[in-house]
Amino acid sequence: MILGPKGTALIQSFESCKLAAYQDQRGIWSIGWGHTLGVVPYQTCLQADADAWFIQDTHEAVNAVLRSLDVAVAQNQFDALVSFTFNVGAGSEAHSTLLSLLNGGHTQAAADQFLVWDHVNGVPNAGLLRRRTAERALFLTPDA
Repeated sequence: MILGPKGTALIQSFESCKLAAYQDQRGIWSIGWGHTLGVVPYQTCLQADADAWFIQDTHEAVNAVLRSLDVAVAQNQFDALVSFTFNVGAGSEAHSTLLSLLNGGHTQAAADQFLVWDHVNGVPNAGLLRRRTAERALFLTPDA
């Protein structure tokens, strides 16, 4: 599977593109569409760089989801999982209750787990709750 247009749009709607390095809510230096690898303060980039990093970073999230899944999923479910993984990281996704429930055939319970991941440094975060709600909604939306 590959990341579909709905997944791309979902990720980009929450990441937004910034061509100068910034610290995210956890204090991690980021640039472009949420790219973090090797980012340093005061770094800048071109739109082409941001877009190339987005392709690389989403490709890594896609591969992480593919490695973690033991069950077949629909495109919307896959896109929601890639968005989640792009945001929380492959290690967190691979060891999540969300993934365990999904692989165990408990799709609705897995969907509800998106909403558990709404904290930054142990504090509930409204922005993450909006993102998780959107990911859950996409996950539960039947493919057309």
